[in-house]
Amino acid sequence: MALSPLAGKPAPKEMLIDPEQLEREYYVRKPDPAEPAQQITFGTSGHRGSPLTGSFNEAHILAITQAICDYRRRHGISGPLYMGRDTHAVSGPAQRTALEVLAANGVETVIQGGNGVTPTPAISRVILAHNRGRTDRLADGIVITPSHNPPEDGGFKYNPTNGGPADSEVTNWIQERANALLRLGNADVKRVPFVAAIGSATTYEHDFIAPYVDDLKNVVDMEAIHAARLKLGVDPLGGAAVHYWEPINAAYKLDIAVVNPQVDPTFSFMTVDHDGKIRMDCSSPYAMARLVGLKDQYQVAFANDTDADRHGIVTPSAGLLNPNHYLAVAIRYLLRHRSSWSAAAAVGKTLVSSSLIDRVVAGLGRALWEVPVGFKWFVPGLSDGSVCFGGEESAGASFLRIDGTVWTTDKDGLIMNLLAAEITARTGKDPGEHYRDLTAEFGAPFYSRIDAPATPEQKARLGKLSADAVRASTLAGEPIAAKITRAPSNGAPIGGLKVSARSGWFAARPSGTENIYKIYAESFKDERHLEAIVAEAQEIVSKSLEDR
Repeated sequence: MALSPLAGKPAPKEMLIDPEQLEREYYVRKPDPAEPAQQITFGTSGHRGSPLTGSFNEAHILAITQAICDYRRRHGISGPLYMGRDTHAVSGPAQRTALEVLAANGVETVIQGGNGVTPTPAISRVILAHNRGRTDRLADGIVITPSHNPPEDGGFKYNPTNGGPADSEVTNWIQERANALLRLGNADVKRVPFVAAIGSATTYEHDFIAPYVDDLKNVVDMEAIHAARLKLGVDPLGGAAVHYWEPINAAYKLDIAVVNPQVDPTFSFMTVDHDGKIRMDCSSPYAMARLVGLKDQYQVAFANDTDADRHGIVTPSAGLLNPNHYLAVAIRYLLRHRSSWSAAAAVGKTLVSSSLIDRVVAGLGRALWEVPVGFKWFVPGLSDGSVCFGGEESAGASFLRIDGTVWTTDKDGLIMNLLAAEITARTGKDPGEHYRDLTAEFGAPFYSRIDAPATPEQKARLGKLSADAVRASTLAGEPIAAKITRAPSNGAPIGGLKVSARSGWFAARPSGTENIYKIYAESFKDERHLEAIVAEAQEIVSKSLEDR
């Protein structure tokens, strides 16, 4: 995809959304249940869409929330439901709609006081804290967020009693039930007016901030950061973490400058992403251009997306670290500095993450847990401590508490940011310098992700492809060593294909929402070798998808 001429530049006024129009469309527009693009679809991170396209409207939220209430009843979930939301324009209206349904169904619902916003990891942590040692009245949660998506989007995701992203069995049931309700015009949805819902005996306000902040010392060495007197910077990118950083400063006597405290549903302060859209992607050098420009003013600077489940790390030595590079640095540091973690605990990675992680983990004699795309695959291992770290190439990760017990079972961008400060404090080198050490030892990876066009029929075939469909024997001049359509560690279908050779690999997966497939590729030689892998990947996939 060609780079937009606006990439990395301040968003022009004509790009900004009209929040009032967006809210009107949310309430007024009625989706067509017969139109696939306007149905409820749970991807790896819940249902996402926009009121402007009829894919995220009040009718959707009514149906999804009622389906969640029905799911809770079927499974005997009777404890509180903790609900958070981010700062996207329609997250507030969606929370109000959800509260109307939850109250009508008698669900005990807990929200941030003062109509506040809440990061995804704070919801995951509080679910686990409530459920610890319990066998009844278990809690679950909802987070209303489209993550880093553009300002016109909305999102709605469910975290069951394990605190993490719901697995496919759960989301499929909720999706089917919600679409059935939608087709019937939501006639079976229970609902009360918002005034009654917010005043209901089952609706509570709670401060999620203080308990989360107080607990941070049990997952990150906050005392080491304080003692090093680091000068740190953070840009919350207008998201739900914005109100967490000053309490963190106060609680641990740190020097973290919030370089951008603005909360604005138009996200007018953003620089434009690679494709000409406003996107709060803390792993994009274009969206992060302002913070990267401040890199020499701080020993470490960092950012989060709008629900704070992703991280972006900026250092004087390297600028914005590629997420894969930082994951490798974080993993080696943690395995060397968390003495209470079980030596048998595996390191979790998705199979499209860098093979540098494989080399780091093997070099330390530890086990690797390689799974399909989606953080849900790490939930059981993080829960019981058999996985000490779970990370994705898209800048999402979490890890265990210092004592080796579970912290969150969803991605936590705040602790990944603070870990960068801990690494700098305890080693005297920032994560960018540590990455250079890794490449000197294991080689430098060259990584790319691109989109290629595909028809719906081709996407369906790619998702069900067998390894035998790949007729090629070499990849960029090297013999193909492996062709897989199932993840190495748990045998789960990857919904695509991964092909590996000695010095590089590629993976191809269909998009769930667009007529494209995604190619992930990596070379341990150079950029030219990477380009050859990408070119051959497209050829291999095209031939594999030919009608036979």
